Amino acid sequence: MRYATPMPACLTSRLPRSPAALGFSSRSGQISHLPKYRQSVDISSIVTKLRHFIIRDPSRLMAILSNSHNFPRPSASTLQQWMLGLMLLSFHGVLLWGFEDPLQKGLLLCHYGLFLIWQPIWQTKEKLSPQAILLFAAGGILLTLFVSWWLLAIWLSALFGLLGGRVFSATARASRHSYLFAATYLLSVLLLWVIPHLLDADTTLQVTEFLMLYLLPILPLVILFLHVKQETHQHAPILDFFYTLLLFLLSVTLILSIFTLSRTTEADYAEVVVWVVFGLAAVLLLASWLWNPRAGFSGIGQLLSRYLLSVGLPFERWIKNIAELAERETSAREFMQAAMSEVEALPWVVGGKWRTEDDQGEFGAPAPYFADLAFHDFHLTLYSRWPLTPALTMHLKLLAQILGEFHEAKRREEALLQNTYMQAIYETGARLTHDMKNIVQSMSALCSAAEQATEADNERLVALIRKQLPLLNQRLALTIDKLGAPRNENTRMLPLLEWWDNLQQRYAGSRISFSETISTEADPTIDSEVWDSVVDNLLQNALAKSRHEPDISISASLMVGNQKFVEIADSGNPMPAEVATNLFRKRIRSEGGLGIGLYQAGRQAQQAGYQLALVENNPGAVRFRLEMA
Repeated sequence: MRYATPMPACLTSRLPRSPAALGFSSRSGQISHLPKYRQSVDISSIVTKLRHFIIRDPSRLMAILSNSHNFPRPSASTLQQWMLGLMLLSFHGVLLWGFEDPLQKGLLLCHYGLFLIWQPIWQTKEKLSPQAILLFAAGGILLTLFVSWWLLAIWLSALFGLLGGRVFSATARASRHSYLFAATYLLSVLLLWVIPHLLDADTTLQVTEFLMLYLLPILPLVILFLHVKQETHQHAPILDFFYTLLLFLLSVTLILSIFTLSRTTEADYAEVVVWVVFGLAAVLLLASWLWNPRAGFSGIGQLLSRYLLSVGLPFERWIKNIAELAERETSAREFMQAAMSEVEALPWVVGGKWRTEDDQGEFGAPAPYFADLAFHDFHLTLYSRWPLTPALTMHLKLLAQILGEFHEAKRREEALLQNTYMQAIYETGARLTHDMKNIVQSMSALCSAAEQATEADNERLVALIRKQLPLLNQRLALTIDKLGAPRNENTRMLPLLEWWDNLQQRYAGSRISFSETISTEADPTIDSEVWDSVVDNLLQNALAKSRHEPDISISASLMVGNQKFVEIADSGNPMPAEVATNLFRKRIRSEGGLGIGLYQAGRQAQQAGYQLALVENNPGAVRFRLEMA
């Protein structure tokens, strides 16, 4: 017939359940208004009425079809829980009905299929590769052909490990309860049904048969109908591999221990189970205490972590060797060659090659297993005789990073030494240039005195030249010697008063006024080269300042008492505050040049053990002091 096609389930679920809504009349005697007691129902009459409803009211049918997408759909967590419950129920049927005839093996295959849908290892949304499909098919075939109680016991242990690993990673409370119920069911079935079949314990099976038939199926049914809230995260649940392996090994140990004790002793099965369970509990308690003890011993956990990080090699010893190489070797190339010798000594390294920005090298021989590592400009390839595990790969990355850091430090050290050398050359040249400038300025002062002298001053002029020219010649010779060997600087020590007399004679005839205050008979010796260089620089700066400010006065005063110093003062304008703050600290710009004269003078005085300071910087009073420490 035209309307013989069966209706979809969505239509039957949306059809009104009231007889009046379907156009039925309670007077027909077939269906009443659903009283509390049960009545007989005419199925053929219901089908006829449904056909008339579809034909006469197509608009209502289209409304039902358009709203079909609003049906509540179960969440992924709910589907997982349903698959878990159905998987346990099908497995329970296999345990009760057996696995001898093809129908029973079909139920076993149904359980295996539900397991594949539920399994937490492969992602259910990902497309399976041909290798995975062959693996799953081979597992189903082996489980069907070689099924036995021993195979079921191992299968139960694997399921128990997977469920136990999921318990610790589940976030929703209902999911954890589901996994706990499932783990309890599997452990109970293992102890009450599977192991007694391995031992052919008919007495025990007669006792536990009631539990298997009526009580244990309640746990899968509870899992099936337990309400689970949808978890907020979208990523796949995490499987803790360590806990899964540990629980699998514990369950296998439990099976073998009970089987061995039952075969070797005449003890009752229940007594053997109690002894084995309590023994395993004591072992686990001892292992947990040894993992993290509280009295002196570091614990198995820290030893295992240290071993995984060092891969059998004491990490501290290797780091110490590399640090000693960094201290002993001066260049980055020599350090890297020595460090590669330490790397080659590692037990799992057979060869390698390395490359930096400036150099490269190789050692040992190639191998099938290798790792390419890079850190900054350092590239390292290591060959190993064994496959590189994740722990070993992490260790190699750490070693490469350490070598890269030390190599980068050696390169920075070389660059710093080069910069220091260039700075020493620059400072030496600047200081000698400053000394030459002071000598030339002193000669210029003598020439100026000779030009201004009259015939009556010839004798005094000749005496001044005879005394000052040898001193200038000596200073010039010392400057040339410093230029040839800046490290071998010879100091020229003079008494302070003798040096003061020479200074006055050099600047005789200039506009500089000299004064002295001597309150002690002591006449200390000074490094005349340093004092000449610093004081000449201060006096020349004051004289250059007088060209722009002709009305200022310049004075030089000597103090010999409790304090011994020379002060150079002028009555001109003060220095800017920014210049005065950074004076003697760094190079500053000046109107007359690069502004390094006072910086070099301050450095020279400090290196010789003297102190140069700007003691006053006010309008009409700018005063510098060179003092003995």
